[in-house]
Amino acid sequence: MSYQHQHAAHCESGTAANLLRHHGATITEPMAFGIAAGLSFAYLPFVRINGLPLIAYRMLPKAILKGAAKPFGTQFRFEKFRSVEDGQRRLDELLASGQIVGLQTSVFWLPYFPESMRFHFNAHNLVVYGKEGDDYLIGDPVAEEPQRCATADLNRARFAKGALAPQGLLYYPITPAYDNVKPEAIRPAIRTTARNMLAPVPIIGVRGIRMLARRIAKLDPKDAMSSPFIGHVVRMQEEIGTGGAGFRFIYAAFLQEARDITGIAALGECSERLMEIGDAWRDVALAAARMVKGRDALDPPAIAALLMQQAASEEAFFRALGKTV
Repeated sequence: MSYQHQHAAHCESGTAANLLRHHGATITEPMAFGIAAGLSFAYLPFVRINGLPLIAYRMLPKAILKGAAKPFGTQFRFEKFRSVEDGQRRLDELLASGQIVGLQTSVFWLPYFPESMRFHFNAHNLVVYGKEGDDYLIGDPVAEEPQRCATADLNRARFAKGALAPQGLLYYPITPAYDNVKPEAIRPAIRTTARNMLAPVPIIGVRGIRMLARRIAKLDPKDAMSSPFIGHVVRMQEEIGTGGAGFRFIYAAFLQEARDITGIAALGECSERLMEIGDAWRDVALAAARMVKGRDALDPPAIAALLMQQAASEEAFFRALGKTV
Protein backbone atom coordinates (compact mmCIF):
# COMPACT_ATOMS: atom_id res chain seq x y z
CA MET A 1 0.00 0.00 0.00
CA SER A 2 1.42 3.41 -0.98
CA TYR A 3 1.82 5.98 1.76
CA GLN A 4 -1.02 8.51 2.03
CA HIS A 5 0.19 11.75 3.58
CA GLN A 6 -2.20 13.55 5.93
CA HIS A 7 -1.55 17.00 7.35
CA ALA A 8 -1.73 17.23 11.16
CA ALA A 9 -1.61 19.86 13.88
CA HIS A 10 1.19 18.26 15.90
CA CYS A 11 4.19 16.27 14.77
CA GLU A 12 4.18 13.27 17.12
CA SER A 13 0.43 12.64 17.22
CA GLY A 14 0.30 13.21 13.45
CA THR A 15 3.19 10.83 12.82
CA ALA A 16 1.69 8.20 15.12
CA ALA A 17 -1.68 8.39 13.37
CA ASN A 18 -0.14 8.33 9.88
CA LEU A 19 2.07 5.31 10.62
CA LEU A 20 -0.68 3.31 12.33
CA ARG A 21 -3.19 4.21 9.61
CA HIS A 22 -0.73 3.02 6.97
CA HIS A 23 -0.73 -0.36 8.73
CA GLY A 24 -4.52 -0.68 8.75
CA ALA A 25 -5.61 1.05 11.95
CA THR A 26 -8.60 3.40 11.93
CA ILE A 27 -7.29 6.39 13.84
CA THR A 28 -7.34 10.18 13.66
CA GLU A 29 -4.73 12.52 15.06
CA PRO A 30 -6.99 13.63 17.96
CA MET A 31 -7.60 9.97 18.86
CA ALA A 32 -3.85 9.24 18.79
CA PHE A 33 -3.21 12.22 21.07
CA GLY A 34 -6.07 11.54 23.48
CA ILE A 35 -5.84 7.77 23.77
CA ALA A 36 -2.14 8.21 24.59
CA ALA A 37 -3.01 10.69 27.37
CA GLY A 38 -0.75 13.14 25.58
CA LEU A 39 -2.10 16.34 27.14
CA SER A 40 -0.03 17.66 30.03
CA PHE A 41 1.92 20.64 31.33
CA ALA A 42 5.41 20.86 32.74
CA TYR A 43 7.65 23.75 33.72
CA LEU A 44 11.19 22.34 33.73
CA PRO A 45 13.73 25.04 34.70
CA PHE A 46 16.53 22.44 34.83
CA VAL A 47 16.10 21.57 31.12
CA ARG A 48 17.24 24.39 28.84
CA ILE A 49 16.12 25.19 25.28
CA ASN A 50 18.31 27.91 23.77
CA GLY A 51 19.33 28.85 27.31
CA LEU A 52 15.77 29.17 28.61
CA PRO A 53 13.63 26.70 30.62
CA LEU A 54 11.63 24.01 28.87
CA ILE A 55 7.88 24.54 29.06
CA ALA A 56 5.97 21.50 27.80
CA TYR A 57 2.26 21.19 27.10
CA ARG A 58 2.36 17.47 26.34
CA MET A 59 3.88 14.27 27.69
CA LEU A 60 7.53 13.39 27.09
CA PRO A 61 8.74 12.47 23.56
CA LYS A 62 7.71 8.91 22.52
CA ALA A 63 4.87 8.83 25.07
CA ILE A 64 2.25 9.59 22.40
CA LEU A 65 3.72 7.01 20.02
CA LYS A 66 3.69 4.29 22.69
CA GLY A 67 0.28 5.25 24.03
CA ALA A 68 -1.38 5.46 20.63
CA ALA A 69 -0.18 2.00 19.61
CA LYS A 70 -1.25 0.15 22.75
CA PRO A 71 -5.05 0.12 22.16
CA PHE A 72 -4.43 -1.51 18.77
CA GLY A 73 -2.54 -4.40 20.34
CA THR A 74 0.77 -3.30 18.90
CA GLN A 75 3.87 -1.26 19.66
CA PHE A 76 6.55 0.75 17.94
CA ARG A 77 10.06 -0.59 17.55
CA PHE A 78 12.62 2.10 18.37
CA GLU A 79 16.24 2.12 17.21
CA LYS A 80 19.09 4.55 17.97
CA PHE A 81 22.58 4.64 16.49
CA ARG A 82 26.13 5.48 17.51
CA SER A 83 27.11 6.81 14.09
CA VAL A 84 25.56 8.67 11.17
CA GLU A 85 26.66 5.90 8.82
CA ASP A 86 24.88 3.20 10.82
CA GLY A 87 21.73 5.30 11.08
CA GLN A 88 21.60 6.02 7.36
CA ARG A 89 22.33 2.41 6.44
CA ARG A 90 19.50 1.12 8.64
CA LEU A 91 17.03 3.67 7.31
CA ASP A 92 17.89 2.74 3.72
CA GLU A 93 17.51 -0.97 4.53
CA LEU A 94 14.03 -0.46 5.96
CA LEU A 95 12.90 1.70 3.05
CA ALA A 96 14.26 -0.85 0.55
CA SER A 97 12.20 -3.56 2.29
CA GLY A 98 9.02 -1.50 1.84
CA GLN A 99 8.79 -0.23 5.43
CA ILE A 100 7.83 3.38 6.10
CA VAL A 101 9.70 4.86 9.03
CA GLY A 102 9.22 7.54 11.67
CA LEU A 103 12.16 9.74 12.64
CA GLN A 104 12.96 12.15 15.46
CA THR A 105 14.79 15.18 14.06
CA SER A 106 15.91 18.76 14.62
CA VAL A 107 13.76 21.41 12.95
CA PHE A 108 16.83 23.59 12.41
CA TRP A 109 18.40 21.30 9.80
CA LEU A 110 15.29 20.59 7.71
CA PRO A 111 15.68 22.82 4.63
CA TYR A 112 12.02 22.68 3.59
CA PHE A 113 11.11 24.70 6.70
CA PRO A 114 11.14 28.46 6.03
CA GLU A 115 14.29 29.99 7.46
CA SER A 116 12.27 32.11 9.89
CA MET A 117 10.76 28.95 11.41
CA ARG A 118 14.01 27.03 11.94
CA PHE A 119 15.28 26.82 15.50
CA HIS A 120 17.21 24.30 17.58
CA PHE A 121 14.41 21.96 18.67
CA ASN A 122 15.38 18.29 18.56
CA ALA A 123 12.05 16.53 19.05
CA HIS A 124 10.36 17.01 15.70
CA ASN A 125 8.78 13.82 14.30
CA LEU A 126 8.19 12.96 10.66
CA VAL A 127 7.65 10.03 8.30
CA VAL A 128 10.09 8.85 5.63
CA TYR A 129 8.31 6.77 3.02
CA GLY A 130 10.88 6.41 0.21
CA LYS A 131 14.10 7.53 -1.40
CA GLU A 132 14.80 8.78 -4.91
CA GLY A 133 18.44 9.32 -5.78
CA ASP A 134 19.97 11.38 -2.96
CA ASP A 135 16.60 12.66 -1.71
CA TYR A 136 14.43 11.12 0.98
CA LEU A 137 10.66 11.41 0.51
CA ILE A 138 9.24 13.00 3.64
CA GLY A 139 5.73 12.98 5.03
CA ASP A 140 6.10 15.77 7.58
CA PRO A 141 2.77 15.93 9.42
CA VAL A 142 2.94 19.70 9.89
CA ALA A 143 3.42 20.26 6.14
CA GLU A 144 0.39 20.20 3.87
CA GLU A 145 2.23 18.39 1.06
CA PRO A 146 4.99 15.70 1.01
CA GLN A 147 8.53 17.07 1.00
CA ARG A 148 11.98 16.04 -0.22
CA CYS A 149 15.15 16.22 1.86
CA ALA A 150 18.75 15.63 0.77
CA THR A 151 20.64 12.87 2.58
CA ALA A 152 23.18 15.22 4.17
CA ASP A 153 20.46 17.50 5.55
CA LEU A 154 18.40 14.64 6.96
CA ASN A 155 21.49 13.12 8.59
CA ARG A 156 22.22 16.45 10.28
CA ALA A 157 18.65 16.66 11.51
CA ARG A 158 18.75 13.09 12.85
CA PHE A 159 22.07 13.48 14.65
CA ALA A 160 21.79 17.04 15.97
CA LYS A 161 23.33 17.71 19.37
CA GLY A 162 21.86 19.42 22.42
CA ALA A 163 18.75 18.96 24.59
CA LEU A 164 16.57 16.02 23.50
CA ALA A 165 19.25 14.95 20.98
CA PRO A 166 17.59 12.36 18.70
CA GLN A 167 20.67 10.12 18.28
CA GLY A 168 19.37 9.00 14.90
CA LEU A 169 16.15 7.63 16.40
CA LEU A 170 13.91 5.80 13.96
CA TYR A 171 10.80 3.76 14.65
CA TYR A 172 8.06 1.79 12.95
CA PRO A 173 5.01 -0.16 14.16
CA ILE A 174 4.42 -3.88 14.23
CA THR A 175 1.19 -4.69 12.36
CA PRO A 176 -1.77 -3.80 14.65
CA ALA A 177 -3.84 -6.66 16.05
CA TYR A 178 -7.03 -4.53 16.03
CA ASP A 179 -8.22 -1.92 13.58
CA ASN A 180 -10.35 0.19 15.96
CA VAL A 181 -10.07 1.68 19.44
CA LYS A 182 -12.33 -0.22 21.84
CA PRO A 183 -14.65 1.76 24.18
CA GLU A 184 -12.99 0.25 27.25
CA ALA A 185 -9.69 1.92 26.32
CA ILE A 186 -11.18 5.41 26.47
CA ARG A 187 -12.01 5.80 30.17
CA PRO A 188 -8.55 4.93 31.58
CA ALA A 189 -6.89 7.22 29.03
CA ILE A 190 -9.05 10.15 30.14
CA ARG A 191 -8.52 9.35 33.83
CA THR A 192 -4.76 9.31 33.26
CA THR A 193 -4.83 12.77 31.68
CA ALA A 194 -6.94 14.19 34.50
CA ARG A 195 -4.63 12.62 37.09
CA ASN A 196 -1.52 14.02 35.39
CA MET A 197 -2.93 17.53 35.22
CA LEU A 198 -3.89 17.41 38.91
CA ALA A 199 -0.65 15.76 40.07
CA PRO A 200 0.71 16.89 43.47
CA VAL A 201 4.06 17.84 41.91
CA PRO A 202 5.11 21.53 41.82
CA ILE A 203 6.33 21.51 38.21
CA ILE A 204 3.59 19.36 36.65
CA GLY A 205 0.01 20.06 35.56
CA VAL A 206 -1.92 22.98 37.05
CA ARG A 207 0.71 23.35 39.78
CA GLY A 208 3.34 23.75 37.08
CA ILE A 209 1.28 26.51 35.45
CA ARG A 210 1.15 28.30 38.80
CA MET A 211 4.90 27.90 39.31
CA LEU A 212 5.55 29.43 35.88
CA ALA A 213 3.17 32.28 36.72
CA ARG A 214 5.03 33.00 39.96
CA ARG A 215 8.35 32.99 38.08
CA ILE A 216 7.03 35.49 35.52
CA ALA A 217 5.53 37.73 38.23
CA LYS A 218 9.05 38.21 39.64
CA LEU A 219 10.53 39.44 36.35
CA ASP A 220 11.80 43.01 36.33
CA PRO A 221 10.44 44.90 33.26
CA LYS A 222 13.73 46.83 33.13
CA ASP A 223 15.84 43.66 32.99
CA ALA A 224 17.03 42.92 29.42
CA MET A 225 16.22 39.21 29.86
CA SER A 226 12.60 39.68 30.89
CA SER A 227 11.21 40.28 27.40
CA PRO A 228 13.10 37.27 25.89
CA PHE A 229 11.80 35.08 28.75
CA ILE A 230 8.19 36.04 28.04
CA GLY A 231 8.82 35.68 24.30
CA HIS A 232 10.15 32.18 24.97
CA VAL A 233 6.94 31.31 26.83
CA VAL A 234 4.92 32.38 23.76
CA ARG A 235 7.14 30.37 21.40
CA MET A 236 6.88 27.25 23.57
CA GLN A 237 3.12 27.75 23.78
CA GLU A 238 2.28 28.48 20.16
CA GLU A 239 5.17 27.40 17.92
CA ILE A 240 7.10 24.50 19.48
CA GLY A 241 5.09 21.29 19.58
CA THR A 242 1.70 22.99 19.01
CA GLY A 243 1.51 24.30 22.58
CA GLY A 244 -1.16 25.45 24.98
CA ALA A 245 -4.14 26.35 22.84
CA GLY A 246 -3.44 23.88 20.04
CA PHE A 247 -3.21 20.87 22.32
CA ARG A 248 -6.44 21.87 24.05
CA PHE A 249 -8.20 21.99 20.69
CA ILE A 250 -6.81 18.58 19.70
CA TYR A 251 -7.88 17.08 23.02
CA ALA A 252 -11.33 18.66 22.68
CA ALA A 253 -11.70 16.92 19.31
CA PHE A 254 -10.66 13.66 20.99
CA LEU A 255 -13.37 14.12 23.63
CA GLN A 256 -15.96 14.42 20.86
CA GLU A 257 -14.75 11.15 19.34
CA ALA A 258 -14.68 9.59 22.81
CA ARG A 259 -18.32 10.63 23.33
CA ASP A 260 -19.32 8.86 20.13
CA ILE A 261 -17.40 5.69 20.99
CA THR A 262 -18.41 5.41 24.66
CA GLY A 263 -21.87 6.96 24.54
CA ILE A 264 -20.98 9.28 27.46
CA ALA A 265 -22.86 12.42 26.40
CA ALA A 266 -21.18 14.61 29.04
CA LEU A 267 -17.88 14.29 27.16
CA GLY A 268 -19.36 16.49 24.44
CA GLU A 269 -19.99 19.22 27.02
CA CYS A 270 -16.43 18.77 28.32
CA SER A 271 -15.15 19.23 24.77
CA GLU A 272 -16.93 22.57 24.44
CA ARG A 273 -15.59 23.74 27.80
CA LEU A 274 -12.03 22.83 26.84
CA MET A 275 -12.37 24.78 23.58
CA GLU A 276 -13.09 27.86 25.69
CA ILE A 277 -9.99 27.18 27.78
CA GLY A 278 -7.97 26.85 24.58
CA ASP A 279 -9.28 30.23 23.41
CA ALA A 280 -8.12 31.72 26.71
CA TRP A 281 -4.60 30.29 26.14
CA ARG A 282 -4.61 32.17 22.83
CA ASP A 283 -5.46 35.34 24.76
CA VAL A 284 -2.44 34.75 27.00
CA ALA A 285 -0.20 34.35 23.95
CA LEU A 286 -1.61 37.48 22.30
CA ALA A 287 -1.11 39.62 25.39
CA ALA A 288 2.45 38.38 25.82
CA ALA A 289 3.29 38.82 22.13
CA ARG A 290 2.06 42.42 22.14
CA MET A 291 4.38 43.18 25.05
CA VAL A 292 7.37 41.44 23.49
CA LYS A 293 6.86 43.35 20.21
CA GLY A 294 6.63 46.65 22.06
CA ARG A 295 2.99 47.34 21.25
CA ASP A 296 2.11 47.27 24.95
CA ALA A 297 4.27 48.02 27.97
CA LEU A 298 6.05 44.97 29.39
CA ASP A 299 3.97 43.91 32.38
CA PRO A 300 5.06 40.53 33.79
CA PRO A 301 2.49 40.55 36.65
CA ALA A 302 -0.32 40.91 34.09
CA ILE A 303 0.88 37.81 32.21
CA ALA A 304 1.27 35.99 35.51
CA ALA A 305 -2.33 36.85 36.44
CA LEU A 306 -3.60 35.44 33.13
CA LEU A 307 -1.66 32.22 33.75
CA MET A 308 -3.11 31.95 37.25
CA GLN A 309 -6.58 32.21 35.70
CA GLN A 310 -5.69 29.40 33.30
CA ALA A 311 -4.50 27.24 36.17
CA ALA A 312 -7.78 27.76 38.01
CA SER A 313 -9.84 27.00 34.91
CA GLU A 314 -7.89 23.84 34.14
CA GLU A 315 -8.01 22.59 37.71
CA ALA A 316 -11.80 22.87 37.73
CA PHE A 317 -12.05 21.33 34.28
CA PHE A 318 -9.90 18.28 34.94
CA ARG A 319 -11.60 17.58 38.26
CA ALA A 320 -14.93 17.57 36.45
CA LEU A 321 -13.56 15.48 33.57
CA GLY A 322 -12.21 12.85 35.94
CA LYS A 323 -15.62 12.53 37.59
CA THR A 324 -17.31 12.24 34.18
CA VAL A 325 -15.55 8.95 33.45
